[in-house]
Amino acid sequence: AKKGVSIASVLAKTQDGGIQITFTIPFEIISQTREEAVTEFAKDIEVPGFRKGKAPIEKVRERVPAGSLIEHTLSHILPKAVAEVINKEKIRPAIYPKFELIKAEEGEAWEVRATTCEIPQVNLGDYKQSLLLRSKKTSIWIPGKEEKTKERSKEEKEQEIIKTLLESVKVEIPKLLIDEEVTARLSNLLEKIERLGLTLDGYLASVGKSTDSLRAEYEINAKNTIALDLILTTIAREEKIDIKETEVEAAITAASAEPKVAERLNTPEQRRLIRGVLARRAALDSLSALL
Repeated sequence: AKKGVSIASVLAKTQDGGIQITFTIPFEIISQTREEAVTEFAKDIEVPGFRKGKAPIEKVRERVPAGSLIEHTLSHILPKAVAEVINKEKIRPAIYPKFELIKAEEGEAWEVRATTCEIPQVNLGDYKQSLLLRSKKTSIWIPGKEEKTKERSKEEKEQEIIKTLLESVKVEIPKLLIDEEVTARLSNLLEKIERLGLTLDGYLASVGKSTDSLRAEYEINAKNTIALDLILTTIAREEKIDIKETEVEAAITAASAEPKVAERLNTPEQRRLIRGVLARRAALDSLSALL
């Protein structure tokens, strides 16, 4: 960017943790970055009559789709601009922002809106006490046996724990996170329906649901799933549950019958996700031991 020219940003937050950042990018920055983007395209675009990478910039510009050029230009500008706002405002984003181009007039400042949400705060309160109280209420006394209860299965205990945590620990889940999860679940359902050769309307009729009732059901499930993940992650952190590298390795080995699957799982990002899943599982197991 030219000296003295900077990107302006306006931050707005919603009550549930949603965040909107509107960037105003001076045209000088757009113009300069766009030229850099065209130079990058020049390395790969083939122009008749010229060797690859040797065509004049003007000829290259004519062959680059307008949408691709805008996207490439902004991809050079926005990550840094977002990082600066996140650091300055001390935001903890739950997901990478989605971008919407609001204004892109030639010769004028461009406007882009970034939408994300913060990782919700979890206040566990006295969750262990809530679990113990529920455990007493749900104990089934066996007649003739003094102070003995019917042993519940591991699954029954886990369902009780999950129900109690969701009732006793209050977490405000941003709508954006719920919408993301619902969209992913609906996409998976549509794929399954199509593989079976059915239509969505046909499927809904067979299960006695409407599009609205299905979405409402998915929203409740998504909200509970996200809340439970956050609660168990917080418990794992507070209880200092440590997942060792050997446990991550064992999980990758168990999940990967094929070498390609193992390769896909064995990345820093996937290993981090696996560690999170194992920590939540260990937190749930530690709570089962209380009952």
